[in-house]
Order: sequence, then C-alpha cells, then structure tokens
Amino acid sequence: MKRILLIASILILCLISVQAQNLFPAERQLIAAGDTAAALPVYQITDADEYQVLRAMSEEVNPADPLLKLLARRMYLAMRDTARPGVGIAAPQVGVNRNAIWVQRFDKPGFPFEFYINPQIIFFSKMLRKGPEGCLSIPGERGDVLRSYAITLKYQDFSGEWHTEMIEDFTAVIFQHECDHLKGVLFTDRIEQQKEMVLFPLTEESGLFIGR
Repeated sequence: MKRILLIASILILCLISVQAQNLFPAERQLIAAGDTAAALPVYQITDADEYQVLRAMSEEVNPADPLLKLLARRMYLAMRDTARPGVGIAAPQVGVNRNAIWVQRFDKPGFPFEFYINPQIIFFSKMLRKGPEGCLSIPGERGDVLRSYAITLKYQDFSGEWHTEMIEDFTAVIFQHECDHLKGVLFTDRIEQQKEMVLFPLTEESGLFIGR
C-alpha cells in the first residue's frame, strides 16, 4: 500500500511539473526587456499581433520561476498607470500567456491589490449581478455584463501552496473578468453571449438575477 501511495505521489508531482512550466525564453526576454523598473506595455486589441496574444489560451506557470516576481511587479505598474488606472490585469495583457492576475480586493480593509498564480474558478453561483465593465486592452469601450454574484477561487502563492476562498459581489466580478483573459475571452464577448439570455430579477431593486 505504501508503495502504491509513493508511486501515486510521484505521478502527481510529475503531472504538476508538466502543467506548471517555467517561463519560456521568449517570455523571459519580454519580461526583462527595457527598464525593468517600469511598467510593461499593455496590449491592445487594435494591434493585430497583440490581438492574437489576447485571444490565446494561457498556460500554468511555476510559482518558483525566478522571473515571476518581476513579471508581477511590471504588471502592477501597467495596471496602475496614472493615465488609465485599473482594478485588475492579467498576464496576457502584457504579452505573457501565463495564468497570473492582479485583482483589487474591495472586500478587504484598505482595498489591497493582490497577485494570484494559476487561479481557477471552481464554482459560479447561479445568482447573477449586472454591472458596467471596461478593459485596459479595449480603450474607450464599456458595457454592462452579467457575472456570477459569488465564486469559489482556487490559486497558488509564490511558495506554490494552494488556497481556496469564496468571493462575492464586485470583487468576484473582477476575478471573473481577469480569469476570462486567461482563456482568451474579452468582456465584449460576454456581452454578445448574453444578449439572448432570459433574466428573472430576484427583486425589483436588488440588481440581482437568475438567468437562463
């Protein structure tokens, strides 16, 4: 029995190592390009090459990769650019198709910004909220999007440890928006998908719905 458990543990570790790879040389070059104390440029849908990156599926990243903290820092600076500050950003928006995001936590004291590695939303509530969204990669465009009111998020920290938590309301919306980026999905796609949805309001004033 112990031998079986040992073999199973080795297989799980091998699977994790395959899924969560270190950054590729091209990604490392991009992250370390130019002034490493400055923000990385935010990719725009109006540029054909950058659009392809924004539409690509991202891959898991090894939390121990030595350049991941530099990527996080430069992503943060891009997100908090005083000209167009945001409340979240995903790695594809700076040209790196890896599963990493920043989110401002409006559900915590002081509204801190936090970095999440390999985030996965493992539960979406059927109760929906509707609210305006925009995107750093789609300048000048905003629209109302339906999102689950509550989610359960699974993610890693820089030590590789996994965490799970339930998140609600506007902060949950930001997580859904940023995790969509990791799948090549934009908020404008959600608006198009939701045009034919039938909504049942929970109350007239709540702004919450059940959809189908």
